[in-house]
Amino acid sequence: MDYENKHTTKTIIKKGITFGTCLAMVISYVNWHSVFWAIVHGLMSWVYVIYFLLRY
Repeated sequence: MDYENKHTTKTIIKKGITFGTCLAMVISYVNWHSVFWAIVHGLMSWVYVIYFLLRY
């Protein structure tokens, strides 16, 4: 049962990171209309999303 809980936690974390990256890239592209900045902000992931929420 312990193995099952660890596997579920890793799956949730992996999907959360993927969602954060996607969200950062979409927000960046909509605002800046630049693929380059979308990639850079996607690498920063949740940091950029939180920055965007606090800034705007």
